[in-house]
Amino acid sequence: MMMLPLGFSPFNIGPTELIVVLVIVLILFGGKKLPDLARSLGRSLGEFKKGKEEGERLTSEKVKEIVDDIKSEEPEKVEGPKA
Repeated sequence: MMMLPLGFSPFNIGPTELIVVLVIVLILFGGKKLPDLARSLGRSLGEFKKGKEEGERLTSEKVKEIVDDIKSEEPEKVEGPKA
């Protein structure tokens, strides 16, 4: 497994490119909008994580219900061959 240095993504973005992107974002949104933008991004990520966790919880509950139902059912009696 290839280990990437801390702060580098698999998209091969170096520190120079990252600074250029941040400067462009600063120019586009201005210094006053950046905290609001970061705050709304953080809230969106939090909501996404909550939704993901709830989906995983509901899925595991349903799987457990199905497994419990299968275990609680009596197996059908199979008759042997008639002679």
